[in-house]
Amino acid sequence: MKHFYTLIFLFATYFTFGQTSPDKYDYFVQFNGNQLSKKVSINEVLNHPILTKYISKKPDFDLRQYTSIIQLDQKITIHGNFLDSVPFYQVTIPIKNKEAVRQYLIEKQGANDKNGTIEEFGKYAVFTPSGIKRSFVWNDNYLVVFELTKRLPNKFYASPDGPPVLNDSIGISEAYEETVIVDTPKVYGVEEAPNPPKIAEPSVMSDEPMVADVPAGSAETVEQDYLYDGNPYEEYTAEQADFDKKLAEQQREIIKGLFENGFTAPSFSKINASADISTWVNYSGLMSSFYSLYNYPLSLFGGYDKYLPMQKNFGNFIKGINLDFYFDNDNARIEEVVEYAADIAAVVSKISDRKINKNIFNYFPAEKPLGYISYHANTKAALENFPSLMTELFQNPKFAKEDITLITDLISTIVDEEATAKLFDGDLSAFLYDTKEVEVMTKKYDYDENYEEKITEEKVKKDIPLFSVIFTSTHPTFGDKLLQLGVRKKVLIPNGNSYTVVGTQEYGDIFIMKEKDVVVVANTRDYFGSGKGAFAKDTKKDLSKNYISGKLDIAQTVKTFGKKAKDSELDRMTKISSQFSDVSIESPKKLIDNKLKFVFKLNSFKSDKNIILQTLDLADEMTSK
Repeated sequence: MKHFYTLIFLFATYFTFGQTSPDKYDYFVQFNGNQLSKKVSINEVLNHPILTKYISKKPDFDLRQYTSIIQLDQKITIHGNFLDSVPFYQVTIPIKNKEAVRQYLIEKQGANDKNGTIEEFGKYAVFTPSGIKRSFVWNDNYLVVFELTKRLPNKFYASPDGPPVLNDSIGISEAYEETVIVDTPKVYGVEEAPNPPKIAEPSVMSDEPMVADVPAGSAETVEQDYLYDGNPYEEYTAEQADFDKKLAEQQREIIKGLFENGFTAPSFSKINASADISTWVNYSGLMSSFYSLYNYPLSLFGGYDKYLPMQKNFGNFIKGINLDFYFDNDNARIEEVVEYAADIAAVVSKISDRKINKNIFNYFPAEKPLGYISYHANTKAALENFPSLMTELFQNPKFAKEDITLITDLISTIVDEEATAKLFDGDLSAFLYDTKEVEVMTKKYDYDENYEEKITEEKVKKDIPLFSVIFTSTHPTFGDKLLQLGVRKKVLIPNGNSYTVVGTQEYGDIFIMKEKDVVVVANTRDYFGSGKGAFAKDTKKDLSKNYISGKLDIAQTVKTFGKKAKDSELDRMTKISSQFSDVSIESPKKLIDNKLKFVFKLNSFKSDKNIILQTLDLADEMTSK
């Protein structure tokens, strides 16, 4: 009967993997060689002087040996599942020559020799190195690296001479379905209680052909099975060998299903074909894999795992995340796109779409600073929707609906969303302006001839960064009362319309200033532009579209902070500042199709060649000496 079920399972596996199932992927990475090759020659990259110099020292790193095998101007993909009943990963590489792959495996991987034999199946060939589960499969057009990643479920093995040992393999695809009551093992030298407690050990549900049954019963039965003279891992080793054998059979059937009727390269609708490298990950699946890490340990200590958020609830928040990479002549950028569930997207849209308090612009610099970041979110909307978000996350059979409602009502009662939001409305901006030399008193620790510690004070000069942090608070009384409390506790010293923070001379006398609903924390007043100037005007325009906007002027920052650098360090810093102009970040207020985008961008001064080659040129120049 077991053999019958095994055949049925293998047939189902063959049928499933023989079909196209793009919606089942948990992650997908695609190198769009057809797109990137239009921007930069692969040969120029691989034959760049800095790489050839490195290769001369480490020949094994010579990627040029693969150019005769791989079509680098085509799409290369990596995808797989870590939550499916058949977890796997697959690398798909377009090739130029079938025979070249064979020769590579023979020469570099020891195929047809001591490391295993190449198997021929007419339309395709397979090589699985000895002692490795990974298989290389290829036909006339593609090389596929494939491996099933299912692991033997957790089980306790104990030794009479020591504490229990946990075989900590994580069965990602397994689900705990039933609880087996096992007597606690006797602890030698300790008198046993009249009624020793029972420990709930989770039993793992799995497909019958893949996993041996977990014995249940009394402590005597368990000891007979696991606690015996000789090697305590003999049974585990035998079970692992049986598991690996069946896994290998399953992998062969999957490979057959992929190649027997002609291999089709995988594709995925969520991958951006216009990007140079495009990636996607199933956020729900990713979080569920983390869930399995803390779920099992907590199940051993009183079953507290039952009260954690359910795996499926993570998917009710974020569906997936895209990371797309672009390499152009004058910039390199990363675009992160977070796809929310429809209900959550509506909440995020409210939070990100804040009407900025215009009073903050009175404290923006008139001219462009070295760097800045400005963030604006609707705090009130976030607080109002917090209870419903928690309700969604903690949907759990162990919590009655009434229990969750009670908790959310309690939060809503305690927290006055409107009043709390006024403490920090949601506007926050930070600026880095310049550096300033100050003279500060420092303590110097030394020892005299009797090896007794002596402390001396001396004045030293140091450069400090000039900065400001600006935020809004429209609460009518809290801010003023908090400042007065600081004065009474002698933490703040009144100084005109501001308050100096005690003990900050080393940082340029940091002060706090509150005017109406704007609070400023800074160590300089010299850059407030009263809302006028080119920078304030341009930033207002950016923030009308983005809820996050920021930029760091690399060239000017390196020049400013490198004034006292050593000659060698200053030379490297100057080379960087002459190559790259700035790095920026922005995120639009509006969500499109429930998706929120973050853009990180590195801009270059030059545009005569691709930024990849520019970066290699810079690295070569900096390491040439």
